[in-house]
Amino acid sequence: MCESNVYLIKDGKEELIMESVGLLVPEGKNVLIRSIFGEETVVEATLKELDLTGHRVVLETR
Repeated sequence: MCESNVYLIKDGKEELIMESVGLLVPEGKNVLIRSIFGEETVVEATLKELDLTGHRVVLETR
C-alpha cells in the first residue's frame, strides 16, 4: 500500500492528524487531506516534510 500518515506540528508539538492518507491537495493557505476510506479534513498548514519510503507526511501551522 502507498498510503501515509499525516502529522501536524503545532506549537512545537507533533500530533497525528490522519492515518491511511491517499490524497493531499494544497488549496491556498490550506491543505485538504483525504484518507483511503473517504474521510476528509482541511488544515491551515504548509508542507514541512514528505517521507515517501517512511509513509509519513509532516505539515506545519503557519
